[in-house]
Amino acid sequence: MDTGTPLRVGLIGYGTAGSFFHAPLIAATPDLALDTVVTANPERQRQVRAEHPGTRIAASPDELFDRAAGDGLDLVVVASPNRTHVPLAHRALEAGLPVVVDKPLAATAAEAEALDALATERGLLLSPFQNRRWDGDFRTVRKLVEDGALGRVLRFESRFERWRPNPKGGWRESGDPAEVGGILYDLGSHLVDQAVALFGPPETVYAESDVRRPGAEADDDTFIALRHAGGVRSHLWMSAVTAQLGPRFRALGTDAGYVKYGLDPQEAALREGLRPGDGPWGAEPQPAWGRLGAGESPLTGGGEPFPTLPGDYPAYYAAVARALRDGGAPPVTAAETATTLRVLEAAKRSAEQGRTITL
Repeated sequence: MDTGTPLRVGLIGYGTAGSFFHAPLIAATPDLALDTVVTANPERQRQVRAEHPGTRIAASPDELFDRAAGDGLDLVVVASPNRTHVPLAHRALEAGLPVVVDKPLAATAAEAEALDALATERGLLLSPFQNRRWDGDFRTVRKLVEDGALGRVLRFESRFERWRPNPKGGWRESGDPAEVGGILYDLGSHLVDQAVALFGPPETVYAESDVRRPGAEADDDTFIALRHAGGVRSHLWMSAVTAQLGPRFRALGTDAGYVKYGLDPQEAALREGLRPGDGPWGAEPQPAWGRLGAGESPLTGGGEPFPTLPGDYPAYYAAVARALRDGGAPPVTAAETATTLRVLEAAKRSAEQGRTITL
């Protein structure tokens, strides 16, 4: 690849994932250029023209792949509904194109492994988009764990909780298994990925999953308990029906604990139209910092405020660009995601069967 020319990116999908996450982060990466966006929706086409002037528009993936065969693309990003992730990723790889796929990469570990095998066979990059590894609060937890500031970690608690008592509808809340909807695959993809990144694959999985809201079809209130090989236990909550939100993280060790409330600010900033480079990106004000200590409640001032590392979503696509240039490993691999998917599949079985699953 020409090292002096930005790599040309084709983005399939301009819904929430495409417009709020992928397109702005691609555009903010110096070595990438948002060349083409695929959307058939006239309103979204107008949005692309307004937000990314000069970017070409394709009405269908067929049009994108025909164009790629003619004048070339360097990367395809799949940010369309979950049911399309596997077939579009497969098509990109068969066409000789590296591909980034929004989470979840697939519905099953077997599908992820098949895509990984195809990418390896073709010598192409395949990377699932797990942006929340670059949340500032998760980066902070990881640093505390790696630096030994907590001692030996005993328990890790992580939550993505919302208060959305009325279903919004759409494929994300569909009960059709083909849609790969529900909160387990939506938010659980992040929570499990983070827990595995910290403590490795679990040995056992237990889950409770419910459909709480009237008219809802897919799970909207799920809990997962993992026991990792080193003895750490991860408790993960994902819910759309939490009237009082718990801490985003609580990590407890033999020497200290860390408790953090609130969400990383990057998603809210992107939704508000802010972009990396608009001020101190991903930084949290001191009142939002977590607290580190032992023997006291952070709710009554126990522990000491611990600075949150800045969030860094731009690091994902910068690493993708480097991997495309030098042939190195992507920032997130399909093999890692296959591990996460095995856990999600086990959690689904556990909830259905009411038992702990051994992996």
